[in-house]
Amino acid sequence: MQLLDGKVVSQATKDELRLNVSQLRSAGKKIPHLAAVLVGNNGASETYVGSKVKTCEEIGFKSTLIRLPEDISENKLLQVIEELNLDQDVDGILVQLPLPKHISDEKVIEAIDASKDVDGFHPISIGKLVQGIPSFIPATPYGIMLMLEHYKIDTKGKHAVVVGRSNIVGRPMSILLSANTNPGNCTVTLTHSHTHNLKEICLSADIIVAAIGKPNFITADMVKDGAVVIDVGITRVEDTTKTRGYSIKGDVDFEQVAPKCSFITPVPGGVGPMTIAALMKNTYNACTLKHD
Repeated sequence: MQLLDGKVVSQATKDELRLNVSQLRSAGKKIPHLAAVLVGNNGASETYVGSKVKTCEEIGFKSTLIRLPEDISENKLLQVIEELNLDQDVDGILVQLPLPKHISDEKVIEAIDASKDVDGFHPISIGKLVQGIPSFIPATPYGIMLMLEHYKIDTKGKHAVVVGRSNIVGRPMSILLSANTNPGNCTVTLTHSHTHNLKEICLSADIIVAAIGKPNFITADMVKDGAVVIDVGITRVEDTTKTRGYSIKGDVDFEQVAPKCSFITPVPGGVGPMTIAALMKNTYNACTLKHD
């Protein structure tokens, strides 16, 4: 069993981007600028956005963090996004999800200029992804593909099972794994809460991507020997033995599943760091596409 270490791959990606930014600066060219919008005071969202801003600083990007109150109106938020769309210095816009219940995620995502959609959630980005046209790829699936590439994992002709069908991870992951690319060229089964015989389907998988948001959902009796397991889940579970009062658990029962795997991602330290690295690659590409 070998760990797919997201920290190592993420650092390699950031080092490459830092070098690229240094070269842009030396040539007097535009430096990538990421604008992040944070609505309310959700603790997890604060952590995620903080990590993204910190990573921008590490690699030399310019970043702007816009904090907005929980009770901001949908129209006011859309106005803020339109201002960022019109700002020629801003290359990438991300609005941290989830948003308060009175604001439509869909309206907000669609309001972002597709050329600045570094989260890869805009319908134009997804449409291009489906058609195999170069596009911004949702950051978590993109990060997973970068990890598979880094570790030279053979995916061609393999059976990949994706557990979870969200627009953020499951569906785009199934498209990427089935694409005529390397990594890619898998035969993909996309499963969800209404899938019958999930255990049997997972047992037939060479690659499992678990993105369902249920701690320890994938157990050892669902995984065949030698499988590659990618755990996207990250859930806070109450744990009185920890000073902070909780543990972070993935969707995979790591202790029991890991011995059966050829490769597996840990939680934390697997997919999480890759999501941020992929977001940075999208932001860099957004900048160079416009200004080269």
